[in-house]
Amino acid sequence: MNLITVVEQATFLPTFQASIEIMAVLAFALSGVVAGMRKGLDIVGVCFVAGIAAFGGGTFRDLFLDRRPFFWVEQDYLIWSVLGVCALASFVLSVRHAELTEKWIQIPDAVGLGLFSALGAQIAIEQGYSPIIAILMGVFSSTLGGVLRDVFCNELPKAFSDHRPYILVAVIGSTVVQFLAVLGLPPTFSLLAALLVSTTIRIMAISWDWSLPAWRQ
Repeated sequence: MNLITVVEQATFLPTFQASIEIMAVLAFALSGVVAGMRKGLDIVGVCFVAGIAAFGGGTFRDLFLDRRPFFWVEQDYLIWSVLGVCALASFVLSVRHAELTEKWIQIPDAVGLGLFSALGAQIAIEQGYSPIIAILMGVFSSTLGGVLRDVFCNELPKAFSDHRPYILVAVIGSTVVQFLAVLGLPPTFSLLAALLVSTTIRIMAISWDWSLPAWRQ
């Protein structure tokens, strides 16, 4: 790898990662808005749930990896972006749209799952953590926000209860990042490949109603 390639990666990769992060945050924020709407929360409650969904997983990732400041503190435009999503949704969506939107939101939620799982694993790899820790960071980043969203809406988290592959998809996406990093491929390629693989699997699971077996009674 020559000096020019190193410099290009050093300047482009942070921007690319930031783009992935904002897309993932917005996808999960929208899922939080819909969840809050369905529960009949007021506008403040909806915004709170949207923030929990958007920032929860990444905050746990930063806590576990001892990264300071938290990603949403360092990049405070993410907070304004989530507030913007909430404000726009309040004008466009009503409670009667919630059921339709709940079905539609599974697509950006799948994209957010792929984005956060790839990014979480990549950040852990960059900090020199072992493969298993990198995979776990990808899983935590991409799933804990949705788990907290459902808990605050007084629901059993869908990641555990609907039997469609969700956490397993996050594991796959994180593993792809780790595997391609071992092969020495560029981080941007690893991120895109993991996003494509995990998002495609999740959308196929939703479309064809794939399900994991329940615990034997």
